[in-house]
Amino acid sequence: MHHCDVLIVGGGLAGLSAALQLAERFQVTLLAKRELEVSSSQWAQGGIAAVLGGGDSFDAHVRDTLVAGGMLNDLPATRFVVEHGPGAIDWLRAQGVPFDTDAGTLHLTREGGHSARRIAHVADATGAAIQRTLLERARNHPRISLVENHVAIDLITNRHMDIGSPPRCWGVYALNATNGRVETFAAAHTILATGGAGKVYRYTTNPDTASGDGIAMAWRSGCRVANMEFIQFHPTCLYHPKAKSFLISEAVRGEGGVLRLPDGTRFMPAHDARAELAPRDVVARAIDFEMKKHGLDCVYLDITHKGEAFIRQHFPTIYQRCLDLGIDMAREPIPVVPAVHFTCGGVLTDLSGRTDLAGLYAIGEVAYTGLHGANRLASNSLLECVVFGTAAAAAIGAAEQPAVLVPRPWDESRVVDADEQVVVSHNWDELRRLMWNYVGIVRTDKRLERAAHRIELLRSEVHDFYANFRVGRDLIELRNLLQVAELIVRSARLRHESRGLHYSLDWPQTAAPAAPTILVP
Repeated sequence: MHHCDVLIVGGGLAGLSAALQLAERFQVTLLAKRELEVSSSQWAQGGIAAVLGGGDSFDAHVRDTLVAGGMLNDLPATRFVVEHGPGAIDWLRAQGVPFDTDAGTLHLTREGGHSARRIAHVADATGAAIQRTLLERARNHPRISLVENHVAIDLITNRHMDIGSPPRCWGVYALNATNGRVETFAAAHTILATGGAGKVYRYTTNPDTASGDGIAMAWRSGCRVANMEFIQFHPTCLYHPKAKSFLISEAVRGEGGVLRLPDGTRFMPAHDARAELAPRDVVARAIDFEMKKHGLDCVYLDITHKGEAFIRQHFPTIYQRCLDLGIDMAREPIPVVPAVHFTCGGVLTDLSGRTDLAGLYAIGEVAYTGLHGANRLASNSLLECVVFGTAAAAAIGAAEQPAVLVPRPWDESRVVDADEQVVVSHNWDELRRLMWNYVGIVRTDKRLERAAHRIELLRSEVHDFYANFRVGRDLIELRNLLQVAELIVRSARLRHESRGLHYSLDWPQTAAPAAPTILVP
């Protein structure tokens, strides 16, 4: 049994931002599923968007976000995040993040969908630099306890406390992956910063930790979720058998990279006037169309015309990774395919990260704030993490601090060790394949119906397995992925239009007015 003032589940940028600000007043425990270096934030290449340069404006950043988001964005939330952008950069710089500079001022790059240069970055490994800096500060803070290799299973609510209304979150049960025991973490306030659900698909740029845990746990505890049909496919994931879902940053296209067919033909201008600088949903669909039309395994991203010196200066990480795999991007184009990159929907929150359940907050990719609408604009994700990490910390600081009660311990009295794991491994593989084939870049009513039917059968099998055997990491994640898959398909079947990342051959027109898909448990 562990007690703290604030429990944070997830060790990426959102969780660390909240932890460092909360630790000024509270005792904070931060749980990470694996090592703290493993998160989507760590893998983020491009940078963090904010209005920082002359000739740019909050209105322009808001407008770009709305256009990319298919006008489904929540305007107050979008303006809130954009206007807090410069402050987020200032806070990160104060923590010691070494953003690239040019003659003493921040060097700003441009990415697809942006009308101005507004991406602050650390070469092409921004996420890693930010994560490294904040982790060092968190490890040295006396009021932050970092707990690695603990997999959250479920939220602790009133039903685990033998108390009545009003409903509230009191922490989480988590599996200690080192010794296989389930531990109880009790807290007055709990923050979900668990990231997205990319592992529900066969191909993704996300780390193995992205199994939708926070979304599934919050849904099971009575929280609404929204816009789960909007799964962003990054257009340019490196296509190589040994690449392990390595993405090629948006900034490569922002700095002049062009997409070509194997014969060298450039194809993006035929799909959109913005060509390679179109938003991600447009570029991903164009690549998907060309691959299917020509029977291709991949297309090619060509930036050879910029020269080796430019490429090595601006994209040292990508250059070296490609070179390690036998691809010299200074002299030959990079083979790329789309892959799942970001979950635009999530747990419904307000502008302080509060969910429907008292004492529970959600920040970062796990949350739906309304910022991203039907498609996330490049480099708004790291910005969202810092802005809402700050907002949640402020809300908790201003909230009433209830006494932490003692939950019932985890009950394993009626379960046994699993005699075989084939059910888990087989169902995991089948789920990811059916989501890729039936709920991918282009959808139809029939495909979604098939997916819904098969997911329900898989959920039934896994529920029986969960009820009878001791939990392990793979079972916990599969249970959550199946719940998230069901939410994605249910949301997609409710949207009778094509907008942003949701493109249906049966509903090709965009409907009016724009409205989010909100699911209620």
